[in-house]
Amino acid sequence: MQVLTEIQICEVLDRFYETVRADAELGPVFTVVEDWEEHMARLAEFWSSLMLASGKYKGNPLSMHLVHADRIKPAMFIRWLNLWKQATDALLAPTQATEMQAKAVRVASRLSTVICGIPVPSQRTLSDQVTPYRTSPAFDQDTLPKAVLTEHSLRAGTWGVVRVLDGSIGYRGSIGETKILTPSDVGLILPDEKHHLELTGPVQLQIEFYDRLPVEALNSNKERKNINA
Repeated sequence: MQVLTEIQICEVLDRFYETVRADAELGPVFTVVEDWEEHMARLAEFWSSLMLASGKYKGNPLSMHLVHADRIKPAMFIRWLNLWKQATDALLAPTQATEMQAKAVRVASRLSTVICGIPVPSQRTLSDQVTPYRTSPAFDQDTLPKAVLTEHSLRAGTWGVVRVLDGSIGYRGSIGETKILTPSDVGLILPDEKHHLELTGPVQLQIEFYDRLPVEALNSNKERKNINA
């Protein structure tokens, strides 16, 4: 097993936060950071302590996030974990990536539970493959059931993925703003989350249903094709 190094941790953090700052969902949350050089140094200390038991980090991450609790929504933790998986998979050996991903799940679950009251499932690591137990027919703007256009929620323990095949559609969930979904940007539906779709024009889509957090399914259609190639 390859030993993770401080340099590798910094490389992951650089790649990850470059993506986060440009992300439509997470980027606005991080505009509160005034000194990114100092912020990245603290993050390096945190992950060094977490992964290497270096004892470098002396802060309290929970209290730091609670200050901005009004800006943090449950779906953001799922997005955070998905981007973290992409960064670690790209830069680390599989065993290293899996270890960092498992640590990230525990961190996200703790923060999500305290801040939002919704834990991120931690019984599986992010490297697990899951398949939907049900997939809807392919709908278009004319055949889309009216029920999905009005506010509703999935039952407890059910996760949904809205996958646009062509065109676009609006998704409004717990974040409170309508997000436009396209074939390159899937939508995640949390258990018990009040949500609905909003027609924006011609569209073809399917909805997948899972019994656990479907991290792999959050890849865009293009990314899935590359993975399966």
